[in-house]
Amino acid sequence: MAKYIYQYKSWPNFTWNEKEIQLILGKVRHLQGKIIGQISALGFSIKEDTMLTTLTLDVLKSSEIEGQLLNYEQVRSSIARRLGIEYAGMVHSNRNVEGVVEMMLDATQNYDKPIDEERLFGWHAALFPTGRSGMYKIDVARYRHGEMQIVSGAMGKEKIHYEAPSPKRVKYEMDQFLDWLNNNNEIDMVIKSAIAHFWFIIIHPFDDGNGRIVRAISDLLLARSDNSSQRFYSLSNQILIERKVYYKILQKIQYKEGEITEWITWFLNCLYRALKDTEQTIEKVLFKADFWDKHKNTILNSRQRLMLNKLLDGFEGKLKTSKWAKITKCSQDTALRDIKDLIEKGILRKEKSGGRSTNYELND
Repeated sequence: MAKYIYQYKSWPNFTWNEKEIQLILGKVRHLQGKIIGQISALGFSIKEDTMLTTLTLDVLKSSEIEGQLLNYEQVRSSIARRLGIEYAGMVHSNRNVEGVVEMMLDATQNYDKPIDEERLFGWHAALFPTGRSGMYKIDVARYRHGEMQIVSGAMGKEKIHYEAPSPKRVKYEMDQFLDWLNNNNEIDMVIKSAIAHFWFIIIHPFDDGNGRIVRAISDLLLARSDNSSQRFYSLSNQILIERKVYYKILQKIQYKEGEITEWITWFLNCLYRALKDTEQTIEKVLFKADFWDKHKNTILNSRQRLMLNKLLDGFEGKLKTSKWAKITKCSQDTALRDIKDLIEKGILRKEKSGGRSTNYELND
């Protein structure tokens, strides 16, 4: 029977190929710096809105990885309230949403504070305010007292994917982990985020909520790597996109004798793709800000402003007169007049594709 990584004598002394990792780490660090530069060029309200959107995405996607679908408006409203951001259409949030938001904001806004047992227990209590996970009563705000297996398959035909350290060992393992987390500052914070993620998952210290807590720890360390509480990229969103590979690689490395190059490389590449996605988003935001700056004196009606904002935000499908009329609730004739006016002003143009119906797009 194959041994788990924590059953080897070398545990938890991880090793990795520095040369292999430095290449992708350099790309990640360069992109982090570039994004911080792009962000500083944004106006205050756009920066605030971008951060609110990122944090909302992070909370939603981290929960979705665990199969929990939270309400977008509730999450966004809860974050906005806690950060003191006012916007129209704020809604009341239920306590499940409040708990996840509380944990995520504590991790990112207080990134420079130590992570101790009490703080982790506070996060766990916030995630499970009723003391239950679904219908089941669980150990809340303390380490698990039961065995932990990750299992799939029908009853009687279960397949064990992973068996975590016994509950007797959890406190000792977590003490070691937290000591390293708070005192070892020689490692680059991005690498530290990758190692912490893997190490915590292996210990699996709680009855439930381990995935969401470990992503909060990763986010905290990434905030330290940026030296900023302002979050503009979401690792959880990227992990959700690559979920199958994420679980596959964790399963593979859990049997290694402490050599985790493959895990760190995957983690850094996943983070790089999250940063690339953010870079494109910010470029769109900058383009939109630049567009409205250029047209601040252009006379436009409310329908035109609505549709231009939709186009700037990445309008799906083709823009036709009929769509314009439907979205702005006006007649086809009015829609055509609006469009022709924008063509004359050099803002829209007819798409070159031709065909039976005419489509319109933004002029470069």
